[in-house]
Amino acid sequence: MSNKKLSLAAEAYLYGYPLVECIGEMIKNTSGPATVFSGPVNMFAHATKLAGPETDIVTPNNDTLYSFLFADVTQEPLVLHLPDTDDRYYVMQFIDAWTNNFAYLGRRATGTKEGHYLLAGPSWDGDVPDGITLLRAPTNIFVVAGRFACSGEEDISNVRALQAQTWATQKSLYPNRADNSRRQFGDWKLAPYNEMVSDELRFWEQFRAWMKLFPPPEVEQLYIKKFEPLGVVASESPYVSPEPELVETLKAGKAECVAFIEANMAPGESVNGWLGLPHAFDFNLDHLGIGTLPDWKFSDRATAYFFRAILARIGLWGQHGYEAYYPQIFEDHQGQQLSGSYKYAVHFDELPPAGAFWSITMYDLPGFRLIDNPINRYSIGDRTTGLKYNDDGSLDIYIQADSPGPDKEANWLPCPRGNFRPVMRMYQPRPEALDGTYVLPPIRRELSSFQR
Repeated sequence: MSNKKLSLAAEAYLYGYPLVECIGEMIKNTSGPATVFSGPVNMFAHATKLAGPETDIVTPNNDTLYSFLFADVTQEPLVLHLPDTDDRYYVMQFIDAWTNNFAYLGRRATGTKEGHYLLAGPSWDGDVPDGITLLRAPTNIFVVAGRFACSGEEDISNVRALQAQTWATQKSLYPNRADNSRRQFGDWKLAPYNEMVSDELRFWEQFRAWMKLFPPPEVEQLYIKKFEPLGVVASESPYVSPEPELVETLKAGKAECVAFIEANMAPGESVNGWLGLPHAFDFNLDHLGIGTLPDWKFSDRATAYFFRAILARIGLWGQHGYEAYYPQIFEDHQGQQLSGSYKYAVHFDELPPAGAFWSITMYDLPGFRLIDNPINRYSIGDRTTGLKYNDDGSLDIYIQADSPGPDKEANWLPCPRGNFRPVMRMYQPRPEALDGTYVLPPIRRELSSFQR
C-alpha cells in the first residue's frame, strides 16, 4: 500500500465521518428504543426530564429540556409551530445531514413570540401559506435540536406546557395537526446501501450511499472526485466483493484518521487551561439562513473539514459560539489532567458574561457522558438553587468526588473518581466572552488534595 493511497483514505474518512455519524444518530433515535432524544420521523420528541447519566449521547447539557425533531421533507415540507415563551430562553437549532448549523429560531435569533415556519428541502418549489415564514434546508433530512431553559425539577411542568405547543405537521394537513397518536418507531430507509457489505467496510458503504442521496455543495464536487479510487463516489457499491488491496487501504486509512481525531480532541490554545473556541462550529460555508451570522465561517475548507470531524466526535449537534459558547477544560492550573483523585476549586472574581445564563457541566473521559453522583447534580451555575456567593460577590465552586462538607456542598460540582472534563456553557454570550476580553479562571488543585 502506498503512502499516497493511505493518506487519501484518511482524508476521505475525515470528510465523510460527520455525515455518517449524524445520519447514524438520526436513524438510531428514530428506530427505538425510546430515549430522551428519540421519536418517530417528523414528530417532535420532547424530553420529560433533564439529561442524566442514562443519556447516551456525547456532551449533553443539563440546563435545558430537549425537544428533537428528526425531519424528512423529501415528499413535502413541514409546518412548524412555536409558542410564545414570554422571554424564556429557548432555541431551535437546524442541522443538516453533514452537521452544518444552517438556521436558528428562538430568543436570540427571532425573539420569543409565537411563530409559524415552513420547513422545506433544497429543491422544493411551491406556495408558502400566508403568515408562515419559509425556512429552506440544504438537505432533505435534518435535525431540529430544540432547547428550552429549565431551572430544575420544579420548573419542568412549565417547560412541558411550552413543549405541548411546539409541533410540526405536513403542509398538506395544515392548519390541522398530524395525528401522532398511533405513530410508532420504525425503520428509516434513507438510502439503499448494500447491507451485504462486511462490518469492516460498513462506514465506507454508508458514506457512499448517503453522500449520493445528500450530496455536498456544488463547490465541493470537484474535491470529492479525488476519492474515486476509493469507491465512495461510485453509483453501485464496490464493497461487496472488493479487492484485498482496497480493503487494506480503507481499513488503514480509517484507523489513521480515527487516531488523528482522538489526538486532536482539544484543538486550539488554552487560557488558564480552558480551551475556548467560539468559532469551532464555523464550518458551514455555504448555507447560512435565518438566525445565523453569515460572517461566522472559516476562511478555507480544509479547516472546516477538520473542525467538522472533531466536533462530530466530541460535541455532535453543538451550536455556533454566538448562540452558546462551550469552553472545555482537561487540565488543572499546573497542566495536569483533571482527576477525581484530587480536590479542586475554581474562584470567579467576575461571573461569566452570559445574556441568558451560564453553567459548568461535568463529563467523564473518554465517553464525554454525565456521571452518577450522590446528590444528582450534573451541572452548576447561576440558576443553581442555594448557590452561595462571597460577600464581595465573587464565587467559589468546589470540584471533587466526595462532598466538601456541609458548609461547601451548595457549591459542589461532583466529579468521577477517574479522569474528567468539565464544560462551561454561556447561553447568549456577551461580546467580551467571545473576543477574549473575559478570561475564565483556572481550576486549581487544592493543597490538601490527596491521591486515593
